[in-house]
Amino acid sequence: MRQMLTCLLLILALPASAQIYKYTDTKGNTVFTNQPPDGQNAETVELPTTNTIEAQPLTSPPSTPAGAVASSSYSVLELTDIPTDEALRANNGTFSVGVRLQPRLAATHRLRLLLDGQPYGQPSNVPRLQLSNIDRGEHSLAVEILNGEQSIQQSASVTFTVQRVNTSSPALRPPPPPPTPKPAS
Repeated sequence: MRQMLTCLLLILALPASAQIYKYTDTKGNTVFTNQPPDGQNAETVELPTTNTIEAQPLTSPPSTPAGAVASSSYSVLELTDIPTDEALRANNGTFSVGVRLQPRLAATHRLRLLLDGQPYGQPSNVPRLQLSNIDRGEHSLAVEILNGEQSIQQSASVTFTVQRVNTSSPALRPPPPPPTPKPAS
């Protein structure tokens, strides 16, 4: 594919490098052409050199020391869909959160959650992350952006409470079986 594109560009560039001729036709119009006309007095047109730009080699962003956060490449990085004023109801402890970021996530970057300050789950490029079997109670959650294994940016931490059904609750116990009637004697 790359060779075909290069050939196409070279073919398009050939006419630009060809000789240009200028003459006046029988009706007095000025004509420019790449072939000198027969029987006409044509002058050669000298064109200025074309502007060119050298291709620059790709460079990777400068690395930051371990533990340091790179300058903010994302102007917005925050978690969404987490209730902060009330408890999050998740009877089995499974729920998902959204990530809002601007600009879009770079191709080489990944998102990873930090649950209670510890990395949680596999890094992903999807801005919707799932948590499973989270214990009830209060937790903190943040999201970080990774470039390879290196954390380059982290969101503010959000504190929330998970509410799960207490399986030892009397309300969840099945009712006792009805008493069996005694046989008449």
